[in-house]
Amino acid sequence: MKSKVAALRVEPATILESIERLCELGGMRAALSPAAPTILKDNISWHFPFPGANTTPWQLEGTIRALRSGGFGDLTCVQNKTVVTDAFKGEDLNKYVPILQRYNVPILYNFRESDMKWVRYAPKARMHVLPRVFPEGIHVPDFFFGKNIVHLPTVKCHIYTTTTGAMKNAFGGLLHTHRHYTHSWIHRTLVDLLAIQKEIHTGIFAVMDGTTAGNGPGPRTMYPVVKNVMLASSDQVAIDAVAAKLMGFDPLSIEYIRVAHDDGLGVGDPRDIELVGNPDLAAESWGFQVGDNLASLGGDLFWFSPLKVFQKLLFHTPIVHLFVFASEAYHDYYRWPVKDRRTFERWKKTTAWGQLFEQY
Repeated sequence: MKSKVAALRVEPATILESIERLCELGGMRAALSPAAPTILKDNISWHFPFPGANTTPWQLEGTIRALRSGGFGDLTCVQNKTVVTDAFKGEDLNKYVPILQRYNVPILYNFRESDMKWVRYAPKARMHVLPRVFPEGIHVPDFFFGKNIVHLPTVKCHIYTTTTGAMKNAFGGLLHTHRHYTHSWIHRTLVDLLAIQKEIHTGIFAVMDGTTAGNGPGPRTMYPVVKNVMLASSDQVAIDAVAAKLMGFDPLSIEYIRVAHDDGLGVGDPRDIELVGNPDLAAESWGFQVGDNLASLGGDLFWFSPLKVFQKLLFHTPIVHLFVFASEAYHDYYRWPVKDRRTFERWKKTTAWGQLFEQY
């Protein structure tokens, strides 16, 4: 059975209308329950507004407009934090807050007990790795049960998973601050999380922004490339497979896509995916490559080499704060001021999408 992914070539002047059409083509109304509230789960890979790394303001606004016109009025944006990302700084610098205020969409934080609590959950589906990683039990936010969720990832590479998109976007929302325990088994963690999503949510949909895509060692330190593309689908595996193929990767060579496909959680084989909107995009291959940065070299050493036997000592004890500080220093106090801010400023001045960002 084929899955459907909507793919459109877009331009700044008509982007909001294009996103509404994209959601219609992708089957948003059929995918979500009209009787349930809907969570908007944006993607802040880096609190600095690096092009390709984060949900774009037009992606957020266009999706809200599409949801409202489709009859989904009860919307809430849920944010999470990571060891390298400040949610409050991210939603401000990426210009989400004025949009959410304009459309009266409240913001909740999964790390605030006043907003939601983490409850133990026993999945019905067979889990690959999570029970082993969290022997004390899998915990998820109580707020997520019985609600639709709309993921807002971008088209980009990732140092540990080759690509990152709709499936990876659940990582921050569904796993608490100890989510780094899963890194050695990250691919199968994403498969487990998709199985859990299918049990707890009334509907799942994704709107993926490739207006500026991220090539290189993502999800932060990348080479932004203007591609003028957006994708949407209710099949989280299929939309990630299409994005991977556009970037130039064989989707079924990527473990999280292949395993989710084999588990029947979605379709990862491009031959079984129907591309609607601009189907000619199926012929594109951008030749992206992941590569390495300082963070990935260190991560590969401790997550995937024989040194991973020291993980409990290094990452399950207060020693982890040394690695958090090192990551923050590398990304925020070296990469951003020395290299990546100049890339961002050049993108703003020389691309139509950068100029649109400035208007928000």
